[in-house]
Amino acid sequence: MIMVLNERPNILIFMTDQLQAQVISPSHPCQMPHVNRLASDGITFSHTYTTMTHCCPSRASFMTGKYPSQHGIFNNVSNRAALRRGLLPGVETFGEKMRTAGYDLYFSGKWHVSAEENPSDRGWEELFVVASKDVQMGLTIDQWRGRDKDEVPVETRTQGLVLRPGWGHYKLYGTSGKTYEETRDYQVVQHAVNKLHEIKDDSKPWCMYVGVTGPHDPFIIPERYATLYDPKEIPLPPNYYDSLVNKPGVYRRMRKVWDQLSEREIKEATAHYWGYCTMVDHMLGEVLDALEANGQADNTLVVFLSDHGESGGAHGLYLKGISPYEETYRLPCVVRWPKGICEPGRVVSDLVSIMDFAPTFAVLAGADQLQGVMGQSLTPWFKAVRPELWRDAVFSQCNGVEVYYTQRMVRTSRYKLVYHPTDVDELYDLVEDPYELHNLTEEADKLEVKRSLYLKLWEEAARADDIIFNQYPTVATGDWGPALAIGKKA
Repeated sequence: MIMVLNERPNILIFMTDQLQAQVISPSHPCQMPHVNRLASDGITFSHTYTTMTHCCPSRASFMTGKYPSQHGIFNNVSNRAALRRGLLPGVETFGEKMRTAGYDLYFSGKWHVSAEENPSDRGWEELFVVASKDVQMGLTIDQWRGRDKDEVPVETRTQGLVLRPGWGHYKLYGTSGKTYEETRDYQVVQHAVNKLHEIKDDSKPWCMYVGVTGPHDPFIIPERYATLYDPKEIPLPPNYYDSLVNKPGVYRRMRKVWDQLSEREIKEATAHYWGYCTMVDHMLGEVLDALEANGQADNTLVVFLSDHGESGGAHGLYLKGISPYEETYRLPCVVRWPKGICEPGRVVSDLVSIMDFAPTFAVLAGADQLQGVMGQSLTPWFKAVRPELWRDAVFSQCNGVEVYYTQRMVRTSRYKLVYHPTDVDELYDLVEDPYELHNLTEEADKLEVKRSLYLKLWEEAARADDIIFNQYPTVATGDWGPALAIGKKA
């Protein structure tokens, strides 16, 4: 059913890549003035979660309002390990619906939703596309044969460099020789700004997607931002010293890579990451300034969010992928719409999913809703009304990244359960243990909590037609199986 609005808003989406939710807090040392300005004039959804901490599946969930099992994107679409390279047949994105409803669509920046299609195949006018269907990642066997066996001797490890014999050493952070204006993300933003100036007098509503790559690793940035924060004044993450002893062994193996870095380097990496975040914030400011200069701000819904977070030294880890912690799964999310949001400056702490935006955009555009959408429209929150049937949990579907690894997560307002078919489960009390240091999975007094979360997980998996349902004994290792939750409802 089409909802007709008196005045449909323009929609501007500014999506970052690998931005931690915590850095946009006004009390955080990282300077994010333009995000803070958005928040003071709009709504911060402080507990927004992605469906998978990996670029492609999370972006596909944003575009479709569905879980990976429903849209078909499970990991990186641009290399040989891709489980699928494109969306499943028949899966629609909000772009097609909005175009049919009369919106013009403009795309600048990172795509990474499909290796079989580009934004133009989904109704967008392409301004400047990064990670298009032609991008291929990873080395071929012949390219591996051509690499030096000993690229850098062990004794020459330098600041921020992680040694990986035979893989190619990795520099986590550093200073780039480029200026702010020479970065690719600046090009992404300028293409968007130029188009905003071009369409300032258009009578048709529009939707613009601006997708920067920052602050994705490596944190190698222009000197102006690399020197913005003093590493000596930066504390180590509160959970940096997590021993990981009663957690899945894969985390300890991952941490071995980063244990080469000294505490000083951990602080320096954080300083560079924060500098990268501030650079991204300045780019957001350029887009917001263009909106205001053209008189478009009042009736434009601005959505600022990321596809996933960054470990940033939490639990001794970096980057993202299979670590199920708040640093990677919780997203920064702020929306502003002067003509459509009541009581600006609010913080909504209810659980929000990255899948909620596709149905939200369809409602605001007066468009047909996507079929089988799993997200919920956020529009009631704009009127300061809590929806009567809002969710009490968010869920993830992890099938690994470039190396396959099955994991499922359910997170309520208090607890988080992570099901690992090949290792120990994780259970955290996020009220008592917000940094997820103490795995309670074997605690006797938490048995009923764990069981109820298992059943909740299976119920949602059934709703999402998850691929995880397999009863063979070597893979069906959960403490409680799906029949306990859905058997009587089948």
